[in-house]
Amino acid sequence: MSIDYRKRGLFMGTISEKIFSRAAGKEAKANDFVLADVDYAMAHDGTSVLAVNAFKEMEMEKVWDPSRIVVPFDHIAPANNETSAILQREIREWVKEQGIPNFYEVGEGICHQVLPENGFALPGKLVVGADSHSCTYGAFGAFATGVGATDMAEIFASGKLWFKVPESFRMTVEGSLRKGVYAKDLTLYLIGKTGIAGATYKAVEFYGQAISELTVAGRMTLCNMAIEMGAKTGIVPPDEKTFEFLKNRAAAPYEPVYADPDAVYMEEFAYDAGDIEPQVACPHQVDNVKPVGEVEGTHVDQVFIGTCTNGRLEDLEVAAAILKGKKVAVRTIVIPASRTTLLAAIENGTMETLLRAGVTLATPGCGPCLGAHQGVLGEGEVCVSTANRNFRGRMGKGGFIYLASPATAAASALTGEITDPRTV
Repeated sequence: MSIDYRKRGLFMGTISEKIFSRAAGKEAKANDFVLADVDYAMAHDGTSVLAVNAFKEMEMEKVWDPSRIVVPFDHIAPANNETSAILQREIREWVKEQGIPNFYEVGEGICHQVLPENGFALPGKLVVGADSHSCTYGAFGAFATGVGATDMAEIFASGKLWFKVPESFRMTVEGSLRKGVYAKDLTLYLIGKTGIAGATYKAVEFYGQAISELTVAGRMTLCNMAIEMGAKTGIVPPDEKTFEFLKNRAAAPYEPVYADPDAVYMEEFAYDAGDIEPQVACPHQVDNVKPVGEVEGTHVDQVFIGTCTNGRLEDLEVAAAILKGKKVAVRTIVIPASRTTLLAAIENGTMETLLRAGVTLATPGCGPCLGAHQGVLGEGEVCVSTANRNFRGRMGKGGFIYLASPATAAASALTGEITDPRTV
């Protein structure tokens, strides 16, 4: 049920309301429609083509601010056919014409990793991407969300976009995650409890000891999948971990935003991290979540460790710790989220461990996650993936995708069947 804030005669803002108030230049409450100034806008190789076409159809000549547009090539990178290559060439030419400095070529990494690494995901900012998992940047206390290509063309032209300010959920997770349980397990658990439409067009704010204890990478995993419960965004309030990550990296000055003590939430939820064990999202819905023990023993044809959800250094390190000195039993594809991640994994020996275990290393980027290349499934094949979606046809029209943590994925790669990582 929606809340009529005006009848209450008060305004104690959530994080989202405060960010939109700043971006709109006036008090913005849940359910208000506001024209907001966008701080940073992103479109990747898959969506920039449509956005640029719409921009040209609007007969616009110059973007509003080249320095605040980010264009990474990650979805079909390198190009998988001549059509993709031609479209990518056209975007390169447009980027050059517009003088956009924040262009990231093939191999630099996934957009949702590249933006934080280069300091564009900042507390208190409004960050919009032409990709549904742009909510990842909420891990830094930003209001971050995805929009369609036509909306992105509007932002390219004016730097503004109309928004309906979302109502907010408050999710509190107290206690600590147990050994062998990771941010991905927590994320899948919350999605299973909420459902794929349970938070539709809501901003979900995450609180509690378990959230505070997550690394920055873990918080990115959590916020990345907020869209999978229908949310407009997921937000972790910034703290010292956030500020340390952004030190010498922030692309602009920023001001952290926090909810007022009496902020009004549409609904509040409380969970105990101690109740969570390794989780698996079974085909063909992300909220079809079960404890790993209920699906243990399921035959696996392929394991995929990577994506904007779990392709960061700590994810690769977890997988390497399990695979060290052993050999994978099924084809296992590892794709670091960025060139920076790959270099770090090479420097600390993680990548050598993975390669010696028999994994296949592919170019930093999205890889087979969207079903374009680098590991698409055949009819009837089963994949344990660290990605964020397992819809029918996602990685091949006849495949079956089980979503899990890097630990569960690595353990399953060793045995050739879904395996509880705590047993290996």
